[in-house]
Amino acid sequence: MNKHFLVSCFVVLLTGTVQAQIQNNSSSNHANKFEQLGTILTTPNEQRTASGAPGTKYWQQRVDYDIKCELDEANNKLTGSETITYFNNSPDVLSYIWMQLDENQHSSVNNANYQTQNTMPRQATDKTLDRFEEMNTDNGYGFNITKLTDVAGKNLKYSINKTMMKINLPIPLKPGQKFVFNCSWNYKLADRGDFLRFGGARGGYESFSDGNNNYTMTQWYPRLCKYSDEIGWQNHQFTGRGEFALTFGNFKVQMTVPADHIVGGTGECQNYAQTLSSTQMSRWQKAQTAKEPLQIVTQDEALNASKQKSKAKKTWIYKADNVRDFAWTASRRFVWDAMPTYVEGKKIMAMSYYAKEAYPIYSKYSTKAVAHTLKTYSQFSFPYPYPVAISVEGNQGMEYPMISFNPGRANDDGTYSEGAKNAAILVIIHEVGHTYFPMIVNSDERQWTWMDEGLNSYLQYLSQELWDNTFPSNGGPAWTITNYMKLPKDQLEPIMTNSENINNFGANAYSKVATALNILRETIVGRERFDDAFREYSRRWAFKSPTPSDFFRTIEDATGEDLDWFWRGWFYGTDACDISIDTVKHAVPDLAAVPQQTADTTFMVPLPKPAVNSFEDISKIRNRTDKNIVFETDKDTTLRDFYWKYDREIEKYDSAKYPVVVSPRTEVLDDADKKKYGNKHLYEVTFSNKGGLVMPIIIEWTFKDGTTELERIPAQVWRKDETKVIKTFMKDREVASIKLDPYKETADIDESNNSYGEIKPPSKFSLFKQKQNAQQPQMPNPMQKAKEKKGF
Repeated sequence: MNKHFLVSCFVVLLTGTVQAQIQNNSSSNHANKFEQLGTILTTPNEQRTASGAPGTKYWQQRVDYDIKCELDEANNKLTGSETITYFNNSPDVLSYIWMQLDENQHSSVNNANYQTQNTMPRQATDKTLDRFEEMNTDNGYGFNITKLTDVAGKNLKYSINKTMMKINLPIPLKPGQKFVFNCSWNYKLADRGDFLRFGGARGGYESFSDGNNNYTMTQWYPRLCKYSDEIGWQNHQFTGRGEFALTFGNFKVQMTVPADHIVGGTGECQNYAQTLSSTQMSRWQKAQTAKEPLQIVTQDEALNASKQKSKAKKTWIYKADNVRDFAWTASRRFVWDAMPTYVEGKKIMAMSYYAKEAYPIYSKYSTKAVAHTLKTYSQFSFPYPYPVAISVEGNQGMEYPMISFNPGRANDDGTYSEGAKNAAILVIIHEVGHTYFPMIVNSDERQWTWMDEGLNSYLQYLSQELWDNTFPSNGGPAWTITNYMKLPKDQLEPIMTNSENINNFGANAYSKVATALNILRETIVGRERFDDAFREYSRRWAFKSPTPSDFFRTIEDATGEDLDWFWRGWFYGTDACDISIDTVKHAVPDLAAVPQQTADTTFMVPLPKPAVNSFEDISKIRNRTDKNIVFETDKDTTLRDFYWKYDREIEKYDSAKYPVVVSPRTEVLDDADKKKYGNKHLYEVTFSNKGGLVMPIIIEWTFKDGTTELERIPAQVWRKDETKVIKTFMKDREVASIKLDPYKETADIDESNNSYGEIKPPSKFSLFKQKQNAQQPQMPNPMQKAKEKKGF
């Protein structure tokens, strides 16, 4: 029976109050940390099975976009219109739909208004006070919805709630139907360089000293909220932290920009022949078979274009199928290079867009890092399904389908530090990797940051290690998370925490998850089985929307391991690993010990009868006094044996009559035994779990002859006592010292109690040889003895 099914039965039978009491005794020292997750996980159903796979009735919505937009460079304004086709694949009738207006994040009127505490500064600039003042007025940012109509041009009723817009449907949308509508809008682009006002803005423009801008157009159009079986309509406001919950569909996007701009975006460009020069078009065609990144737009061309701004315009047309979002970039400052890479025989164009500030790093590393990421992620998850993958130098890190924005600028003189180079490679791997999670494995980022950032950080670590085995990885190895996990508990929260409520966001949602999965791979499950399970999860949920329960269940289902204790500790708890060695006892065999002699004959007696005044069960008393009850031994007197008579004092027990002969079970060791066991050493080690997190005990034994031995004890050793374990080991050599977790695999936060270096001189223990076929004494059978005496 599936372990989750039994708990589901209880859900039907018990109220919520009683359910809470099913938990084990929280005051005991065992069984709590190894308790099954049970009702903590969602109940399996026809959409999501107990194995973690999509069910036979799994469904998800679809939405297609046909968008036209125009960039007003002089005023840094974007104007657009879109035709949206929404397909209701759910079993529900919908009377309204919700749209996301993420650009309202920058509005002083329609932002999410998730305020945080702040202290009064000791000193401030005029810009600081201007910011305070601006928040009390309408700063003019955010979407202006200029038209919202159905396919016939009839106005639709709508209302805006901060960063979301509700549209009332003229007719309820039944299962299997679609709704087509039009939306026109405009908004002022955020200045990403104005950190005080728009700090952390993913989309907008960045200005440069040459008078030009680079544009990163992200969450730039009104788009459908996600409607799903697990939460219905996604209704978390966009604050800038918790990212996106989106629906797959097909996009056609037409972007009108200054004629000298180069545009890159999600999907494939449909009209390079009209937007590129003949020279650039020739280079693009040559890039299809290039062995190295080939520049379609060179640095000299980009520098020349930057010297004067074209008054003309061009429209770039892109299409992308089966994606959950669309992003694009535009600038006359861009160098653009490309080369093909291959995954399981399929060609993918890896490309980069970057300006002169990033040229020294990006021209050498960016596109190759993109290609490397596609190959390694495909190895650990599923083959990359899209035709392109793009890295844009945008002085930030952010991801969208087939396109990402990354840092990586050199010094003014063209030199760069190793740190700047590694940071660029690291973020490129991370952001390109996001095309897998969550752009294809479409988890709800707004609710669970860890499901995309954490899983992606784990694969990023694996990819970095395959880029260069000396790459300075700060996320993945267990030891890198210890400073976070040793923080006071009031500064921590479980990984299973909503995105908006997390302190130490990066450590919690990124690094701790990557570390946990790497520990599963390297220490708990093993590389082969965990890699297979992770691929199973990735492929099960590609182009679908998993929940945390789906992930946990799939990993257990595919590894054949009960990992509830691990999820409970690492994902639902804040305990840290701190295992200490408390005591070590050493003993060697006493080869001269003589077995203690025992009598040749041992007498076994029946169980003693209870005292006259002792307690007797009330049911026995009532049965005996009930005259309507006739006992089976009264109906059938052949059932009355010696014990029946003895209990009623009809027959007494005669010890001389029923003897049992028991031979001694041990004897003195012979010479061969002394040689075999003479050099054995027993060590009794006491371990304490001081941090609370149950983890394997990994021991490195160092012997007096200088050799070492590594021994691994699974975490289940703590299941009967979660605070202390006493374990005895036998070794062939004398131990000089003991060390826990020598390779720092368990994220132990205190290594000062991991070593034991002075083991006291050994005591001795008696050692005897066990006789062949020696058995435990058995209870005598007086009835058989009686028969033997009578000759039966």
